[in-house]
Amino acid sequence: MSSNDKQGSLVCVGTGITLGAHISTRTENLIKSADLVFCLMADSISELWIKEMHPNVISLQQYYQEGKSRLETYKEMVAEISSKVRDGNKVCGVFYGHPGIFAKVPHDAIKKVKALGLPAHMEPAVSADACLFADLGIDPGKFGCQQHEATQFLMHNRLFDPSSYLILWQVGVVGDRSLKKFSTDKEEKTLLMDRLLQKYPKNHQITIYEAATLPSAKPRIETIALSELANSKLNMHTTLAIPPA
Repeated sequence: MSSNDKQGSLVCVGTGITLGAHISTRTENLIKSADLVFCLMADSISELWIKEMHPNVISLQQYYQEGKSRLETYKEMVAEISSKVRDGNKVCGVFYGHPGIFAKVPHDAIKKVKALGLPAHMEPAVSADACLFADLGIDPGKFGCQQHEATQFLMHNRLFDPSSYLILWQVGVVGDRSLKKFSTDKEEKTLLMDRLLQKYPKNHQITIYEAATLPSAKPRIETIALSELANSKLNMHTTLAIPPA
């Protein structure tokens, strides 16, 4: 069979959160057996680690630019991935964390490749919420747990039950509907805080959380009063964990 007759395929995998510690044997084998690997990792060290597994790795970080809509960035990534599959390559997309959680590109790429009549699927991986439950000692089955992306939670006035856990993702960019920013200002954080104060008291203890990405690192776990939220340092990957009131 010539290279032009080869049927391309796509598998999207995740490396988990902590570098080298969460990757499964199956995921590692899928990376190594691919013709071509695309990766979108949290840092350059993780990229180098993937490049040690395969000689032909393309980083998707090159598509990000300050001031450029992330939706446009994601479209370009999906187009590049699907074009290589269409060319007959056995492609593996490697993503930080779980490839299906807060990851638009893997979902869109799989849909596009399937629309071409070619095989595509996703493999599960250790996700950020799995790390959060372990690090904070939360059992989501005890009181129930609701999870929302922070901007959607705020802008769409999501209903929530303060007697269960509330997890808010991407609080560092809350209020940004342009998808061009990598951080937002105190004004947006204040809007989120005021929304939460409708159901929780000012002194309600909440946790700012960031999972450890390196084996030698520790997770960021800071417990503050809800009234301190607007003045807190929140990064793009910061998660807010709010226990039952």
